[in-house]
Amino acid sequence: MASHEILGVLVQVYKRGGKAWHCSASLKGRQYRASTKEEGLDQAKAFAEDWYLGLRGKLAAGLLKTETTFAEAAKKFEQETSNSL
Repeated sequence: MASHEILGVLVQVYKRGGKAWHCSASLKGRQYRASTKEEGLDQAKAFAEDWYLGLRGKLAAGLLKTETTFAEAAKKFEQETSNSL
């Protein structure tokens, strides 16, 4: 798998077997990934840099969406099913 680091080691740009490059980064202990939808490495690196800076801006503004954990979903499911019995 071809892989490159940009912005020091903050962002990784890599190929997952297809034509398009993907990027990943960690913020506050969470891993984020996206497809650059670019086939050229230079264009993919430019996309990844903009994507990462956008994530940082959303984090600073409190707009970064976080997913529900499995434990949270399981608890909600148990609550909903116990109420319907």
